Amino acid sequence: MQSVADFVRLPLAEYRALRATTGISYDDKFKSWNVFRYADAARILNDPATFSSAARSVKLPSIVGMDGARHRKLRSLVQQAFTPRMVEQLAPRIDAVAGELLESGRRKQRFDVIQDFAYPLPIRIIAEMLGIPMEDLSTFRRWSETLVAGPRTDAIRGQSFAEERERTLAELEEYFAQQLKRRRAQAGSDLISLLLAAEVDGDRLREIELAEFCRLLLIAGYETTACQIGTGALVLHALPHVAGRLRVDPAMMPSACEEIVRCFPSVAASVRVATSDVELCGQKISAGESLTLWTGSANYDETVFVDSETFDATRSPNRHLGFGVGPHFCLGAPLARLELRIALSRLLEAFPHLERGDDARVEAMDSPFLLGVKSFVVRTDRS
Repeated sequence: MQSVADFVRLPLAEYRALRATTGISYDDKFKSWNVFRYADAARILNDPATFSSAARSVKLPSIVGMDGARHRKLRSLVQQAFTPRMVEQLAPRIDAVAGELLESGRRKQRFDVIQDFAYPLPIRIIAEMLGIPMEDLSTFRRWSETLVAGPRTDAIRGQSFAEERERTLAELEEYFAQQLKRRRAQAGSDLISLLLAAEVDGDRLREIELAEFCRLLLIAGYETTACQIGTGALVLHALPHVAGRLRVDPAMMPSACEEIVRCFPSVAASVRVATSDVELCGQKISAGESLTLWTGSANYDETVFVDSETFDATRSPNRHLGFGVGPHFCLGAPLARLELRIALSRLLEAFPHLERGDDARVEAMDSPFLLGVKSFVVRTDRS
């Protein structure tokens, strides 16, 4: 049986060799230093003054491409909606949507865990939080699929794809401008209305920041979680002994979910830019140079994780970098953890055997930024 690492094209042997030798390499094609060890990645993520998010030239949504005081203010505006206590109140709704999707899936001859469950669940939840009409969700899926494809895909598809990305960004900006206009005319209890009214030290979000924040919350709020649910389902399929233990002891699910995030983080890499000359792994990094931190390697670092390539559903402590660390630690981590836990628990109930359908292929996503698969069809006649 293929391993989950094979399914998502996670090159564990290559990463292992790089951690054991230089720990860093330079990519001439993408003009970036690749960083593979946990300690180096954590150092970079915890030091925005030396390794900046804001210095990147790529247009990024709001707080993702920002450091310093303004970044802290913007985070504090939205963080109140994503505290563990606030997020836990969403549990009944997440459970209800998961149950609805799985009940529908059990009646199908062909149930795709990714397309019929892993994506619809988090996008419906974040859309409801934002007050986005359900009929718009298919359009958002199309926009998101375009935006998560990165420069490697651009290099293959050429200028026309870069232009498609720019069109998508413009369409999203216009869409949220209209949503913001409606909320100003008639505010509700949704997250967009709350962002419009929120203040930190008397400071409100600017129009462009509001639109970009909404875009970030919608796309990052579901795309990464969908990937994580998908790889979690593959873990339950590829490691039946883990699925068996979880059926006997459901209380182990939160710990198992943390291990899923460690072993198969949905965000494959993070990018920073050096603000001054600095040394890393014996290499001089010049000011202005880019660094790509490979989470999928750092999370397997043998100096931090015992038996790092073994999936341990009871691993503790589990200080993985799947949600990042430092000032850019994932705002949506509490929601992602809750959705993953509920989704996999419900999936095990609905499909105890979780057997792959005959002739069903599992194909990795075409994205340099995200780790996941496009499709995972399971047999409904064995549920």
